[in-house]
Amino acid sequence: MIPAVPAIPAASLARINLNNSHPRSVHSTRPRLPEHRLTVKEVLDELAADGWIDQAETERALTGFRSERGELHPLVVAANKQLRRLQPPHQLLGLELLTEWLAGKAGLPYLRIDPLKLDIAAVERLLPFVSYDYAARYQILPVAADAIRVVFATAEPYLSEWQEVLRQTLRREIERVIANPLDINRYQLEFYGVSRSVRGALKGTLEPVSGILNFEQLLELGRRGELSADERPIVQIVDWLLQYAFSQRASDIHLEPRRDQGQIRFRIDGVLNAIYQLPPSVMSAVTSRIKILGRMDVAEKRRPQDGRIKTRTPAGREIELRLSTMPTAFGEKCVLRIFDPDTVAKNFSQLGFAPAEEAIWRTMITRPHGIVLVTGPTGSGKTTTLYTTLKHLATPEVNVCTVEDPIEMVVPELNQMQVHLAIDLTFAQGIRTLLRQDPDIIMVGEIRDLETAQMAVQAALTGHLVLSTLHTNDAASAITRLLDLGIPYYLIQNVLIGVMAQRLVRTLCPHCKGRESMDEALWTALVQPLALPKPQVVGAAQGCPECRNTGYLGRVGLYELLTVTPELRRLFRADLDEESLRRAAFDQGMRPLRIGAALQIAASLTTFEEVAPILPPLAG
Repeated sequence: MIPAVPAIPAASLARINLNNSHPRSVHSTRPRLPEHRLTVKEVLDELAADGWIDQAETERALTGFRSERGELHPLVVAANKQLRRLQPPHQLLGLELLTEWLAGKAGLPYLRIDPLKLDIAAVERLLPFVSYDYAARYQILPVAADAIRVVFATAEPYLSEWQEVLRQTLRREIERVIANPLDINRYQLEFYGVSRSVRGALKGTLEPVSGILNFEQLLELGRRGELSADERPIVQIVDWLLQYAFSQRASDIHLEPRRDQGQIRFRIDGVLNAIYQLPPSVMSAVTSRIKILGRMDVAEKRRPQDGRIKTRTPAGREIELRLSTMPTAFGEKCVLRIFDPDTVAKNFSQLGFAPAEEAIWRTMITRPHGIVLVTGPTGSGKTTTLYTTLKHLATPEVNVCTVEDPIEMVVPELNQMQVHLAIDLTFAQGIRTLLRQDPDIIMVGEIRDLETAQMAVQAALTGHLVLSTLHTNDAASAITRLLDLGIPYYLIQNVLIGVMAQRLVRTLCPHCKGRESMDEALWTALVQPLALPKPQVVGAAQGCPECRNTGYLGRVGLYELLTVTPELRRLFRADLDEESLRRAAFDQGMRPLRIGAALQIAASLTTFEEVAPILPPLAG
C-alpha cells in the first residue's frame, strides 16, 4: 500500500500566485491534442499562425536546425533565435514571453517560479513520492500543495500521461501550470539536491544528484584532501545555500537553531525572508561546516566567534562573506554577511548622492586634515559609503590605513587592521599604532568611547584626515554625542570638518511601478517645517515577478550633510543647544533627511510608506 502524503496547510498554497498571467480566452477552447512533446517546428509554426512572426521568419529560424528534438527545450531554441513580434511594440520574443504565450495557447495558467514565494519545505515532502528521474523525464516540478490538490509546473502542456499516475500515487487532484523550462530544470536540481542531501546527512550517506556544483567542496578538497561520505551531504547543503543567496541578491544569511526545526532566512533589500527549515542535527552540522570554511574553532560553541570566507559565485565573481556566531538556547546562531566587491566599485551617484550632495561630500573628504563623520543606525549603509570613499581616496600618492572591528571587506588598496580585544588591541591602541605608520588618511570603524574619540581628535590635530562612524539619528546629534563622550567643545570646533547622516530605502521596481496622487496631509507632515510644492503624481508599489511581487527592487541612500562653517562653530558649547544648531545648519543650506526623502518620492523612486518608518522624528 502506498503511504499517503502528509497533509499540507492551505496557507502553503497561498504563498505563490498562480495568476501571474491568465490563459488567453481565445485559446481556452482549443481541442485536446494527442499526447506529444513540443517540437521547434511546432512552436515556430504556431507563432506564425498566431501572427507573432511571419512564415519567412519561421523558415529562416529552421534553417540549419537539423533536429527537432535536441537537449534544449523548443521554447529555449525559439528564444535563442532572437525573434521579434510582428505587432507593436515589436518586443523581443524572450523565454518568459514565449512561456506565457504557450500557457495561453494550451489554456493553462502561467507561473513565473519565484523560489522565495514557494514553501520549499512543503514541496520537499512530495519529492520522495516523485523521483528525480521521473520528474526530469516529464519536466515537471511540484510548486504548491494543500489537503486536496498538488500543483505541478511543466513546460510540456501536451504531455499529461504522468498526471493520472501521480493522482493515484499522491491521492490528490493534480493541477498543472506552465513555467519557464530552464527554471523547471534548475529548481529540479536544487530541490532534489537539497532533499537528498538532508536525507543523506540524517542517514550518513548520500546519493548525489548530477549537475549540482560544489565550489565550496572544491575549496575544502584542495585544503584537506578527500571528504568522507558523511561530509558530502553537508557540503551540498552549504553549496546550495550560498548559491541560492547569491542568486537572490541576499545581503545576509541567517541560520537560526530552534527546538524542532532550524530556520534559514535571507535578508533581501533590507527585509528578512524565510527560506528553508532543517532538522536540528543537520542545522548543527551545516553551522560546523561553515565554521570550518571560516577557519573558526569548531569545538568552541559557548562563546561568540568571527570568521571570513572568500569564494566565487557560479558566474565566477569573487565574493567575501563575514561570519558571526553566537550561542543561543538551542545551539549556535550563525549569520553570514555577503560583501560584493562590485559595491565598492560604485561611484557616489550610484549610491544615491545628488550632484549637489556629491560636491559637498567631495569637498569634505579632500581636506588635508580633520574629522569627517558618517552617522546612522545599523544597516543604514555607513560601511558601504566609507569603503566607496576610501576607494576613491586611495591613490598611489597617499597612505590610507584603517582600524576596524571586524574588517568588513578586504580592499587591496588599503592597509587594514583588525581590533583584537583579547590582546588589548582596541580602536584607541590601533590609532596609536597607525600614527607611527606615516598615514595620510585614517579610517576608524566606529567611535565608541572617550579613549577612541580622543585618539581620533589627536590624529586630526596632528595633520591627518580621519573618517569614522557614530550611531546617531541625524547629523546635528553627532556633535552632542561627541560632547557626551567627553570631548571638549573647543577641540570639536578645531577638528570637525562635517557630518553626514544617512539611511537606506527600497526603490520602486521599474518593471511594474504604478502612479497615484500624493496625499496633501502626508506630504505636509513629511516636509515640515519647510514648504515644498506637492507633486501631483508619485510612484506606487504594484508587484510583479521581477520584484517578487513586493513592488520594490534595490535600495538607494538618503543623505543629510552638515558642513561645519565658522558660524556653526560659534554654536559649539559645553551646553550646546542641538535644535538651535540644527536650525542654523538648515539656514545655511543643509538639506535634512526628510527633504531628501521627499525629493526621492517626488521623483517616483520610492514611496512615503517606505521612508516614513526610518526617518528621525521631528525635534521639538
